[in-house]
Amino acid sequence: MKYKFKTQPYEHQLLALTKSWNKPEYAYFMEMGTGKSKVLIDNIAVLYDRGGINAAIIIAPKGVYRNWSEKEIPAHMPDHVEKQIAVWNPAPNKKQKKALTDLFEVTPELKILIINVDAFSTKKGVSFVEKFILTNSVLIAVDESTTIKNPKAQRTKNLLKLAINTKYRRILTGFPVTQSPLDLYSQSAFLSKKLLGYDSFYSFQNRYAKLFNRQMGQRTFRQVTGYQNLGELTTRLGDFSYRVLKKECLDLPDKVYQKREVPLTPEQLRVYKQLKDYAMAELESKETVSVTSVLTQILRLHQVVCGFVKHDNNEEVEIKNNRLDALLDILAETQGKTIIWANYRYDIKRILRTLEDTVGADSVATYYGDTPDDERQKLLQNFKTLIQT
Repeated sequence: MKYKFKTQPYEHQLLALTKSWNKPEYAYFMEMGTGKSKVLIDNIAVLYDRGGINAAIIIAPKGVYRNWSEKEIPAHMPDHVEKQIAVWNPAPNKKQKKALTDLFEVTPELKILIINVDAFSTKKGVSFVEKFILTNSVLIAVDESTTIKNPKAQRTKNLLKLAINTKYRRILTGFPVTQSPLDLYSQSAFLSKKLLGYDSFYSFQNRYAKLFNRQMGQRTFRQVTGYQNLGELTTRLGDFSYRVLKKECLDLPDKVYQKREVPLTPEQLRVYKQLKDYAMAELESKETVSVTSVLTQILRLHQVVCGFVKHDNNEEVEIKNNRLDALLDILAETQGKTIIWANYRYDIKRILRTLEDTVGADSVATYYGDTPDDERQKLLQNFKTLIQT
């Protein structure tokens, strides 16, 4: 494909774009770190330049969606593409409200709406997006599309209805199957129900799941006991998707960094403000302040951000936070072995408990100051063995 890219695509990115750019529906099943965001941005730019669309909607998880406006689009959208970008906020300030309102002005610029997936559980978010779709020729994309894998979730139902009126549809995820092959139904249905050939989740389930009728008291239900016809399903997916793993991309850099924002909970914000106000009052009341005192105040604020407070008696109390949910989301998008770094013993112990409940005690281990010396070498050897298998 001949195009004036802002950043030159890697070989696998160019292949993905060549396969997909003019398709009404397409899935980028590209492992984290392979640059699927750039492929989507290039796809949007190409379609805009060739008159296919005048607007795009990018839907992403809460901790990621701002990356699109602050990092991905500025880095990869060609400079010649004039654009208006607005980030969804259900309670916008004056500047944010103007940016959202300007999306409906009749101008030649490419209009881009960036919105978090949770907004599709609200009437306000759905209503705004519906109006935007009906007044523009739109490409709509769901980043980390496993967020809509549950066909019973309200946001999934709303998105499937809205997508029908868009001209182009894209989904992006590193691993479309996180629990079972049935995860694929809603993601594919967002693109088009015709792609897999099933109008309902239950007919899809009947084809690809082995079911057993069970009864508990007065209640009868069908339990999934296994899966079938997966070769057929893989073939069908291949018709509208591109799959690549990081290990297959020989021209990629050794490390790829991605920033995730995890919003503080109201409880965290309250405690953070209290500690901050106390720290400022203490610092302002003294003519000279020791480095130790300043570092102690910073440490306490950092602990609140991490989700706990440590009292003077060394008691550690958890504060409701979103960090573990964000970690589980990242792990769901990642395949293979993972190393998780944490700042505090409290963090390590909490992560350990969560992962033991999620993936099983045999699949997780910790290595830090409290790890006995006689266990350390065994843990390292076990991890190296797992990497090699």
